[in-house]
Amino acid sequence: MQRFKKPGRGPWIVAATLIAALAITSLASGQAGTALFGGKRNPSANNSQTFSAETEIIANNGTYGTRQSNKSDNGGGAIYGCRSKAGGTEKGNDPCVRASNLSDGRAFEFSSGGGAEVGRITGPAAAAPFTTSATGVATGLNPDRVDGKDATQLADDAKTAVDGRLLFAAVSGTGTLAAGSRGATSAARTGEGAYSVVFGKDVSGCALTATEQTIDDAGAVGVELQADKTTVRVVTRAGGATNTNAADRPFHLTATC
Repeated sequence: MQRFKKPGRGPWIVAATLIAALAITSLASGQAGTALFGGKRNPSANNSQTFSAETEIIANNGTYGTRQSNKSDNGGGAIYGCRSKAGGTEKGNDPCVRASNLSDGRAFEFSSGGGAEVGRITGPAAAAPFTTSATGVATGLNPDRVDGKDATQLADDAKTAVDGRLLFAAVSGTGTLAAGSRGATSAARTGEGAYSVVFGKDVSGCALTATEQTIDDAGAVGVELQADKTTVRVVTRAGGATNTNAADRPFHLTATC
């Protein structure tokens, strides 16, 4: 017995099949307008099938337009890669990441819940980590501070370092150590024209120099480091080309280390 098809259904079945095939082809080809699939490479695992225009996500709400997060304890929230050339936006080369605030607020914030380091910038050793056209002082990133110290503290540190290498004793004719002395702890007259000056550290590696501080009958000065390496014996003499007689004279003793 011959069975007849109901009239008019054949064309509709053919049309529906064609529509379904076109939809599947569109999804597989990764054309604009296709859905994004979680856990997959979008629009396709085929590198030749890429979006040819910006994929825009526009929001109008009181919080963020999009949010990316990762609950894993070692996975990141987002990663952005590109192949943009040097020069950035001003050279027509868009950076991998750009945040533009069209109002007068902040364009970006970086925040960390703990740890000793909030972020890190890596690149070639000779490259500048970043540049800026702004001229204001960055709070917490003040160029006047190095290792947490300002210019005044750095200058004081430098002076302390120099003072530690340039010791100085100003001694009167009676053996009194002047207040302006640096690094010397005591001085005493031990005899006619003979003095003992004690420094607060070993000066055996220092150059010792002494000069009489008078223009009246000034003579030669002799210095000799003692066995304890901190005491210097000084002998001052009266003036004259052949005079070798010791005589009390004020002097300066310098230890350059």
